[in-house]
Amino acid sequence: MCRISIINVSRETFLRFFLAIPSRLHDYPVVMAEIIALCNQKGGVGKTTTAINLAACLAAAEKRTLLIDLDPQGNSTTGMGFDKYAVERGVYDVLLGDAELFSLCLETSLPLLKILPSNHSLIGAEIELVGIVSRETILKRRLQSISDQFDFIIIDCPPSLGLLTINALSAADSVLIPVQCEYYAMEGLADLQRTIAFVRERINQQLKVRGIVLTMFDARNNLSYQVSNEIKDHFQSTVFQVTIPRNVRLSEAPSHGKPIILYDINSKGALSYIDLAKEFLSRIEVSNVSNVV
Repeated sequence: MCRISIINVSRETFLRFFLAIPSRLHDYPVVMAEIIALCNQKGGVGKTTTAINLAACLAAAEKRTLLIDLDPQGNSTTGMGFDKYAVERGVYDVLLGDAELFSLCLETSLPLLKILPSNHSLIGAEIELVGIVSRETILKRRLQSISDQFDFIIIDCPPSLGLLTINALSAADSVLIPVQCEYYAMEGLADLQRTIAFVRERINQQLKVRGIVLTMFDARNNLSYQVSNEIKDHFQSTVFQVTIPRNVRLSEAPSHGKPIILYDINSKGALSYIDLAKEFLSRIEVSNVSNVV
């Protein structure tokens, strides 16, 4: 069985491996998935872009990965090449119906990446959830049936702190927070921190912040450096070392329904997300070792 860890290989080795990866079955040990919620109530911060491309890079590194599109806008669904208006059943039917979650997961162009899509039905889900008992933990209960079938479950949250986001935080092991390197970057982070603290206190005591990812970094703009330095000074080691740049190819990829590593693997955007996946897995590994010790 051919296995590779992107923690311990060079970028060039990883690229060669990815380009040659065949579709094949693996004899995986039974493990519980790490569930990560990508969350920021401020829109336009690169949340969906990060969800799609981190999930794709993890799958390319032979990690069984599920991407859940919990955003009523359905951008992760369209960004992976699916027509959200043609999706008949998706995450809405998992939350408010009796659908079995795994049966609604769609295959993608990456062998080890599946997506639980969103469609227009999710728009009114938060209103419908209000009257349901234990509404904050519905997603958590639904995910229990499939947590041994994936290594990572990435949840793309809506840009709000409503019931859908609360469900994601209740189900998650950790939170990944994308923050754009622009003015007002820290706007809303205090509210998000309070929400995370609330969920940790009332619903999910094990919830932790996996890190902050700086996105839309423009090396030509002094403001990007100022914002980046301010966030790093304030949050220190919580901030990932890898920064995601503004990149034309990265912006083009969703319109083609592809993650950046399938659209243009040699672009700066692709290489940045590959490096982010490497750092992400490294942090997971360090965290697991710390828990054992």
